[in-house]
Amino acid sequence: MTQRTNETVALHRLDLGSFVRPASETGGPHPRVEPVLAYLVEHERGRILFDTGIGAGDPGAEARYRPRRHPLEGALAAVGAALEDVALVVNCHLHFDHIGGNPLLAGVPVLVQETELAVARRGGYTIDALVDFPGAVYEQLSGEAEVWPGVWVVPTPGHTAGHQSLVVRQRDGTAVVLAGQAHDFASHYASDELARRAVLDGVSQPLPPYRPWLDRLAAFDPRRVFFAHDCSVWEPATRVSLLPAPLR
Repeated sequence: MTQRTNETVALHRLDLGSFVRPASETGGPHPRVEPVLAYLVEHERGRILFDTGIGAGDPGAEARYRPRRHPLEGALAAVGAALEDVALVVNCHLHFDHIGGNPLLAGVPVLVQETELAVARRGGYTIDALVDFPGAVYEQLSGEAEVWPGVWVVPTPGHTAGHQSLVVRQRDGTAVVLAGQAHDFASHYASDELARRAVLDGVSQPLPPYRPWLDRLAAFDPRRVFFAHDCSVWEPATRVSLLPAPLR
């Protein structure tokens, strides 16, 4: 899927495989097969890759999650790009299913929250060889940052303490959010956003709590929110068209 956001920016969703989340992690009686999605942002300054796929090298993770990988090189080629075209990597967090292709991009700066990198380097958190690989270059952030004009990294802790999302401002003034695993599903994001709006509208308690960084994301007026493990896309109800959006 490719969404043209303006004359100089395109957003490509990359299918990098899937894994089986065991029932002990789904909250139900059955395991669940989940996609692993990355996103390529074509900006007038270059290409940003948000997440890089499922890492290998840990027999325990292989047995537990039974991943099926799609090569990053092939996913990029399908949208007319190559590894050498990537100017910047942003990982939403450093679990192995989000950083598998990082070693293929040695020398390319990787933006990460300093709290996330510190935890990953303590060991027992992810596959260590995917963190400090030869040629790894990290640019550590402490909070929100506008990394390129109209492109922000925004902390969205919850799944991990150092989780972050990427916001891309469109020329028409609206925004697209790459939320990673800030929520597992678009429906979970929708529920939290409705809870936030209920509070703002003065609906009486009790109301469900919502993650406080949703206020910051809402300030960007996002038109679409994309996720790492859900092919569904969140859109505000007031802007949904009954006609399909143009895709290329």
